[in-house]
Amino acid sequence: MTDFTMTEIDAQHVELLPAKETLFYVSFGNHNWSAIYASNSSLAVNAATLLSSAESAAVQTISVSQG
Repeated sequence: MTDFTMTEIDAQHVELLPAKETLFYVSFGNHNWSAIYASNSSLAVNAATLLSSAESAAVQTISVSQG
């Protein structure tokens, strides 16, 4: 672990990150909307076995609805 001096700490500066935008947008003035649904799933089973390995395949789904 590296020790820092007060001079090194005082020399540091911080920036705020930009606000995250939401993935759900609604505009009530003209009734436009969009919704995004994302899903990641994976399953691996290695039960009641010795010295073996399990593999898993991942499925990723992204659904966008706009109206």
